[in-house]
This record gives sequence, structure tokens and C-alpha cells, in this order.
Amino acid sequence: MRSCGCSIARLWNDRAPGNHELRSATVSTNVFWDDPYLPRLVTTVAAVEGEFLSLTETNFFAFAGGQERDHGTIGGHHVLDARWDGPKIIYRLPKKHGLEVGNQVEVVIDHQRRDRLRRLHMATEIVLELLTKAHPHLVKVGAHMSQERGRIDFATEHTLTDWLVDIGKIANQMIATDIAIERDFFAGSNTRRYWKISGFAKVACGGTLPERTSEIGPINLRRANPGRGKERVEITLSEG
Repeated sequence: MRSCGCSIARLWNDRAPGNHELRSATVSTNVFWDDPYLPRLVTTVAAVEGEFLSLTETNFFAFAGGQERDHGTIGGHHVLDARWDGPKIIYRLPKKHGLEVGNQVEVVIDHQRRDRLRRLHMATEIVLELLTKAHPHLVKVGAHMSQERGRIDFATEHTLTDWLVDIGKIANQMIATDIAIERDFFAGSNTRRYWKISGFAKVACGGTLPERTSEIGPINLRRANPGRGKERVEITLSEG
């Protein structure tokens, strides 16, 4: 089983809150896994400490495994940051947001950004699996997904240019075939997730992924060289 690096780890920095109420708050229900298409959600503030808060339910994804966080608002306030703290997400709002525990709030995400992140994340996953299946010696050393592109970095002296032609054709064929994407938790876990499609083993990933490959649309692959001993593949959507 391969991992895309999307494990849920504590990523908050030294600005993180230390209040017991916030850190001990019940883990929120991450609705973005069950419904990665949901742009709005009415939920409840679970805990607050200054500019930081957590929610009982959330559709607002926090940075993990290379996938950038959502952009949007909570209770009409712009979300300045969103990060995992163990199995829950803590959000940072402007200091004078005025929200309190028990307040009902609407969480609104930039659904166009989420759509591109969802599609590019899955496209990046497919390209990674195809490349490492065809060339098992490749070692992934990094990955990142923004709304503009996905990228994968490998530690290798071999130029990837020639391989990308065939990999691109196979990836676009898989996308056009409209294959169902299984997305679920690993057995016995409520935090570790995976995706699986026909022909691939389960891949550990906690990102927001589409239900079918056809949602991705045609993609383009480009080789880049980030430094000595490294090769980079950049994935973009053909629509721009």
C-alpha cells in the first residue's frame, strides 16, 4: 500500500492555543470527506480561545498531505488559517470575531477553488501511481496541490520527459473512462482514509477527492527540474 503523505498529523505552529477547553474539545465531524462538494454548512462553535476556534461539524478542509486548505468564511469572518491539531481542525479568524461557544454559524467555502483542488489532487494521485508502477525505482520526495497545479518531486538522476508522454496518455484514458473512486476509512480507524480505483491497491489519502475520474477532465503533464538529483512533474487541467 502506497501513501500520498496525507496522514493527519499535528501541524499547528508555536502560535497554537494552549487553552484546555479548545484542545480538549470534541473532535469535529469532517463533512468534507463524506461530501466534498458541499459549499455551505450550518454548524456550531465547539470551543474558542481568542482568535482560534473549533467547530462541531465542518466542511472547511485544512492543509494536509500537500493539498492546500480551503478559502472561505466562518460566521461571515474570513478564515486566516486552518490546521490540524491531532484529529481535529483549529481555525484562526480575525481577533475581534466575537464568536462564542454554542453560536450557530454558517461555514462557506470558495467552491470553485475546492473544485479545482479536488480534481487536481486526484489527477496528481493517478499520475504518481502510474509513474511508480511503471518505474518502481522512483522515490517520491514531495508533493503539493494548489488550485493552479499539482506537482510531484522525485529523487532521481533520470530525466522524466520521455516517460511523461505515455503516462499522460494512460492517465487521460483512465480519466475519460469514468471510473468510480472508492473513498473510505481504513478498517478500525476514524482518521486514516484511502482511495482505490480498479487496477490500483488502496492508497492512503485524507484529501477531498471526486467520486469518479471523469470529473477531473483532461490533464497536461510537464517536466521541471527543481535541483540536482531531482525531477518534478507538474499536472495542470487542460481547461486552464
